[in-house]
Amino acid sequence: MALKATIYKAELEIVDMDRHVYETRKLTLARHPSETDERLMIRLLVFALHACEGLEFGGGVSDSGEPDLWLRHPGGETGLWIELGHPDAKVLSKALGRARKVICYTYSALPERWWNPIKSDFARTTNLEIRSISAVSAAALADMASTNMKVQCQIQDGEIWFHDSEGGEVKVEIERLF
Repeated sequence: MALKATIYKAELEIVDMDRHVYETRKLTLARHPSETDERLMIRLLVFALHACEGLEFGGGVSDSGEPDLWLRHPGGETGLWIELGHPDAKVLSKALGRARKVICYTYSALPERWWNPIKSDFARTTNLEIRSISAVSAAALADMASTNMKVQCQIQDGEIWFHDSEGGEVKVEIERLF
């Protein structure tokens, strides 16, 4: 018998003073049995960082043909494709062929071990960004995960803070690798 996804409900308040986005979203996230709390919370963080009309969660870990998050336009064009973790060069190349912009968020202790061997494949690419969330930030976000959570993502002057209803807070450190 296959294991089923665990359903998480999140009330996400976004206060993004840099982009002037102020909204509260009630989200349902299905956590695949192979997904960790860390990855689940990274998905929630990345949703907050890119929140806009039409942004939605893709199949991600449970569907290799879809990104973790994406923004599809009414005409069917994919404007933004977001991958998490360490996708291989083939996955990134495929995404670049299907979307105007591709962003990959990695969240390991040594992202260069993954990125350095493949970065030359993308030297001339202009629509790819690689961002690294510090492993410390990712682990602290994982501690906030619960099946029914209220969280706030506050962004101001490039600083990112995540707060939960229990009084926990995490300053999220993100570095641009490419």
